[in-house]
Amino acid sequence: MSAPLSKADYVYRALLEEIRTARLPGGTALRAAPIAQRLGVSITPVREALRRLERDRLISYEPHHGATVVDLGDGALQEFYGVRAALEGLGARLAAARITPAQLAELRVLHESMVRDHAEGRCEGLGERSEEFHLRITDIGGPEFLGQHARGVRAGVPVPAGHSLWLDPVLAQGQLDAHEGILRALEAGDGPAAERLMSGHIDAAARHRIGTRPP
Repeated sequence: MSAPLSKADYVYRALLEEIRTARLPGGTALRAAPIAQRLGVSITPVREALRRLERDRLISYEPHHGATVVDLGDGALQEFYGVRAALEGLGARLAAARITPAQLAELRVLHESMVRDHAEGRCEGLGERSEEFHLRITDIGGPEFLGQHARGVRAGVPVPAGHSLWLDPVLAQGQLDAHEGILRALEAGDGPAAERLMSGHIDAAARHRIGTRPP
């Protein structure tokens, strides 16, 4: 049985999730007192959580302005997606040699549920299941190292809802086609193809996100 969360851990996780899901978008000022009131805690655990988020480079402190959610520029986003493409691409290549029939079947079920929801116009949850699809593959390819690092990279950079390809039915179809290609490469045991398709898939997401950033 896991130990209960401390109040600082609770605040940290709550704010981290709000930053990751862009409910607290880049540039948002964070004030300890309103956060404490909203989350039902004292100011002390909020300040501790904010210090942890600063160490994670998710918020910054400026004189006379206090804590602000970091707004990543194009260079940082390119690095983020580049690291993702390298990690998850390698994970896909390794997975092609290690994946079991049962694991393939589970990925196929996940993919087909996404295809079905897309066809019926239910796009809201596709982004979360896409992340699950990617991380399952990376876990299969690199269970000792890559999966953990892929999660760490993703955790630090939120994807605002307006930047998600999955909310546009036409763009989502392209994403599903990419997932289908990756699955076929895994089924064929073709590691180089799986890596190339996964990396290209992530590169496309990078181009879309950078291209839709406000001027």
